[in-house]
Amino acid sequence: MAKDVLCEVNSCKFWAAGNNCNASSIYVVNNRGKQAHNSEETDCKTFEPKI
Repeated sequence: MAKDVLCEVNSCKFWAAGNNCNASSIYVVNNRGKQAHNSEETDCKTFEPKI
């Protein structure tokens, strides 16, 4: 399991200084309904906007 999860989406409530993600778990899904072949074909469902 990864120790450090990096994220550049600073509009997410889980974003932390140094482009770190401080969510307790990460959920990534395939957004094309078929096998993903690159990162553009996936989505992070953990994202929640900052309020």
